[in-house]
Amino acid sequence: MAEVSRTEIGRRMYSLQKEKNVERVIEKVRKQLGSDWARISQEDQDVLKYMIGEVWVYRERDFWERVQYSRLTVKAILDIVSIGRKLISHESDPRKAVEDASEILRMGSG
Repeated sequence: MAEVSRTEIGRRMYSLQKEKNVERVIEKVRKQLGSDWARISQEDQDVLKYMIGEVWVYRERDFWERVQYSRLTVKAILDIVSIGRKLISHESDPRKAVEDASEILRMGSG
């Protein structure tokens, strides 16, 4: 069996932690939106997950404790998706995209 470096183990653990935390946030959003979650297409959900992951990488951990999920609306989520689409298509600077999405998460509105 091949040896796996500590660096690679660290990367894998970080990636798993990121995925776990993104899923936790998505679940909170899904619960908050209730039946409105069905209005978010699968493609938009994937972009939302990507964007939440980008925010997770760049923001301090206590940021997530301050997010008021009860204030998030479908509009706020779609605004984050829009930011994510621009980032994916290289129409937006990554730092600006993370800042904008963070502000939406923090305020709960777009």
